Amino acid sequence: MSALPTHALPPKYGPIHPRGVRRFTVEEYHHMIKAGFFAHNERFELLEGYIVPKMPRDRIHDATVDIILELLRARLPSGWRARGQSAVTTADSEPEPDIAVIRGSPREYPQRHPGPQDAAVIIEVANTSLRDDRLFKGRVYARASVSEYWIVNLVDRQIEVYQQPSGEAPEPQYTSRQDYKPGAAITLRIPGHDPIELNVAEMLP
Repeated sequence: MSALPTHALPPKYGPIHPRGVRRFTVEEYHHMIKAGFFAHNERFELLEGYIVPKMPRDRIHDATVDIILELLRARLPSGWRARGQSAVTTADSEPEPDIAVIRGSPREYPQRHPGPQDAAVIIEVANTSLRDDRLFKGRVYARASVSEYWIVNLVDRQIEVYQQPSGEAPEPQYTSRQDYKPGAAITLRIPGHDPIELNVAEMLP
């Protein structure tokens, strides 16, 4: 058991008691799920040891996720697939990104969720969650060395591409960010395959 100061929590969940709060390991989180600790209609994810309620999704968010999933599934090479709002396991977190491009078939993951090493890119669609996706989710993915992280920013109608994660560091972060507006194309790199060019306009509602 350990505690972190208030500033380590995602912005929407502070302030907390000054002595900190209980953090959970991934294994403990799995035991809680298996034991039925959460009600069937409760939606949580484990982020840096904190069990965090997932934000409600609006219509434009869900429509955007469907648009991108459809686009990716038509373009990905054999042996890769796009998963929607399913868990990815890191050392201290189990986020459920809006989209993750994962190697392998579903039959490879009945005993575990994919990890950062299985992902070509992780994508979050941000409307009301933009600040958290930039600061908090970005820190989670950078610490886990997710090689590429995209934010589909519906507020500013752009796609933010984050690369060069710091890995384990006192303040994990991506050291490279590039923004793409409609009219531009983004290159999705799949290990062992030709790059895929994606039109930003096609990915926005």
